[in-house]
Amino acid sequence: MNGFHWDVAPHETERTRRKRVMYTYIAVKYIHFATIWITITLLVLRFYWRWQAHPMLSKRWVRIVPHLNDTLLLITGISLIFITGISPFSPYGSWLLEKLAIVVVYILLGFVALGNGARREKIRWLAFICGVTCFYVIYRLATTKHPLLTGFL
Repeated sequence: MNGFHWDVAPHETERTRRKRVMYTYIAVKYIHFATIWITITLLVLRFYWRWQAHPMLSKRWVRIVPHLNDTLLLITGISLIFITGISPFSPYGSWLLEKLAIVVVYILLGFVALGNGARREKIRWLAFICGVTCFYVIYRLATTKHPLLTGFL
């Protein structure tokens, strides 16, 4: 194949490729940021509506948009892992492994806080507060890149 790489067009220089990757990274990163803020906003808003027994919860878009947004959030997150090449299982990526584990906890807490099951209101509130706390921990891990748990093990 004489040095041909699948991700580099024959006429593309290394500098051009780096610029393309950097622009792609920036675009994906900002889409990821936007979907993060939409996710937390929808969590708070939907919890408030559930608490108030607001009729907005029965609207079709309220049931669909959060899932579409969270899917886009997942896609951009996975894309960022591939673009940056950071492995959650490497020593440098241990913060990412913690972040992914806390994201799973955040999702489970969201199910408890917003789910249709017959739960007591105190349990829903506790799950909501813990979910928002998880969101803050995820934010701190993503911005500092310092693991909280695996850094001490």
